[in-house]
Amino acid sequence: MTKAILGIIGGSGVYHLPGLEDVREERVSTPWGEPSDALRFGRIGKTEAVFLPRHGRGHVFSPSGINYRANIDAMKRAGVTDIVSVSACGSFKEELYPGLFVLVDQFVDRTFSRQSSFFGNGCVAHVSMAHPVAPALQARVALAAQAESIPCLTGGTYVCMEGPQFSSLAESRAYKAAGFDVIGMTAMPEAKLAREAEMSYATVAMVTDYDCWHPDHDDVDVASVIAVVNANAGAAARLLARLLHDFPAEHEPCPVGSDCALDNAILTAPPARDPALLKKLDAIMARVNQPEKTP
Repeated sequence: MTKAILGIIGGSGVYHLPGLEDVREERVSTPWGEPSDALRFGRIGKTEAVFLPRHGRGHVFSPSGINYRANIDAMKRAGVTDIVSVSACGSFKEELYPGLFVLVDQFVDRTFSRQSSFFGNGCVAHVSMAHPVAPALQARVALAAQAESIPCLTGGTYVCMEGPQFSSLAESRAYKAAGFDVIGMTAMPEAKLAREAEMSYATVAMVTDYDCWHPDHDDVDVASVIAVVNANAGAAARLLARLLHDFPAEHEPCPVGSDCALDNAILTAPPARDPALLKKLDAIMARVNQPEKTP
């Protein structure tokens, strides 16, 4: 069995993880460039954790300017097996009110200006994204929220827009009419890259506003988002601390195969694979590149 190490990616307003013990920081270089910040290593109880602020401390990277490939590759190199992403989002439904945590299980990608794969010409791979969230990991997050009496809904569709501008009224109404639940700017390509890296992934979407479709609420702005994020900071910290405290020592096999996503996903025949690209994929393809054991 593989030792479980939980990675936490913090979004807007979540720039550190309170309660970590034996903390150390390390800058991790990757073939894809520099991650958003130094990785912060520590533990809560017996569970090891690696924390990364998605936008960097001080919020220096825009959603389109984040090096998602470097962030995920760095987590992989740090031994992370499971990733929980925490991010702010807008809501398209009255019952998904500001302050509620939503554990989404589906994504719609509306981004267009980001590198969304580790693979490409020279080593082509197509991983399944039918079920982008690891259900066992999501269930553990839900149990942690329940244990801490944090309002939380399991299930929902997150549409990821390019940004950095907020939605127009026409876009907001269209997304609502399509039946989407929440909207954000950072889950994609993060979830896709985590799947290619064979790490289980789950998102905690913290509702901060009603986007701009709601006739009885003000249009979303940065001040309103940060106000709700700050109000929820304590709840988010409690949720993550409980999750880490109760996390299993060994990585649980993923029911939807997120931890073996590259099985049967790589199309390029071994002799035709680009050596330069394979060198960059050393961490991502580490499992599938292991030599077969002889009896």
